[in-house]
Amino acid sequence: MTQTWEEAQKWEQEWHGNCVNSLNEELKQLVYAKKMGIRFTPDLKTPYNIDLEGKSILDIGGGAYSLLLKASNFRKAVVVEPIDHPEWVMKRYEEANIRFWNIPGEEISLPPEADPLDKPDEVWMYNVLQHTQDPEKIIQNIKKMGKLLRIFEWVDIPVTSGHLHTLTEANLNTWIGGEGKVEFVKEMGCVGKCYYGIFPL
Repeated sequence: MTQTWEEAQKWEQEWHGNCVNSLNEELKQLVYAKKMGIRFTPDLKTPYNIDLEGKSILDIGGGAYSLLLKASNFRKAVVVEPIDHPEWVMKRYEEANIRFWNIPGEEISLPPEADPLDKPDEVWMYNVLQHTQDPEKIIQNIKKMGKLLRIFEWVDIPVTSGHLHTLTEANLNTWIGGEGKVEFVKEMGCVGKCYYGIFPL
């Protein structure tokens, strides 16, 4: 791990702070979800219920408020996130029966003895790769682990203290091995040029 990456993680952790007022981030996630083809199935409690119909989901970088916290009826749910969050956040995931792997996405893998049927049905990744050490390696890991990738990323954004990479349509298409959609969005706090798509792995 480089010092630059560790400093970027510290910046990100300070940005989220105690994770209490998450409304802005969660509103943006509604846009990410729509672009990634994640459908909400309203129930009596909330219009923001995601019925996963028994699927297993791996969320790379979902942070303190993964979309999985709005999900129901999953076989298995895992969030991969290298940042340490407050204890109450971790307890919330535990109560929701969502596993939390406190590791970088560059380190995820299936055990060699794992049955291919144990692969997650879907991998979700939204607004993550700018924050990572090696975005291409994470994509390559995902291609070995999952069956389907749903992705939303910001592109052509200059490097900043917390964002270590400028992602482009060309490099994402190359790494994934497919063609995503690119457009400018301005809704629910999301403003900028984005890349998104659904890709079989």
